[in-house]
Amino acid sequence: VQLQASGGGLVQAGGSLRLSCAASGLTFSDYARGWFRQAPGKAREFVAAVDWRGSTTYYADSVKGRFTISRDNAKNTVYLQMNSLKPEDTAVYYCAADSYGVIDLESSRLVDEYDYWGQGTLVTVSS
Repeated sequence: VQLQASGGGLVQAGGSLRLSCAASGLTFSDYARGWFRQAPGKAREFVAAVDWRGSTTYYADSVKGRFTISRDNAKNTVYLQMNSLKPEDTAVYYCAADSYGVIDLESSRLVDEYDYWGQGTLVTVSS
């Protein structure tokens, strides 16, 4: 079972990036999916989550209105569209999968809620 995150890179403040997380070895269509990030010297923090159907989403306050999480179950892939990027968005971004496909505001933000993790992709936003 593998989650492969991609799409990170270097971008100027105000720019955009789209991260992808492709799953293999298991069909994740019934899983909730999430994105987290970890900046140097800081704990891993919640960014966004989507339920198994793609109908319910949650976002960290720091990214609300700028980031959009979506999924394509036919491709076993989840996306994170990041617009209006800021230097404080610089971090390694991790995708995750939760075998309990329904999400709620509290549990979706917890690292321990997720069963599978990708290897991370680095996003660097220059000022």
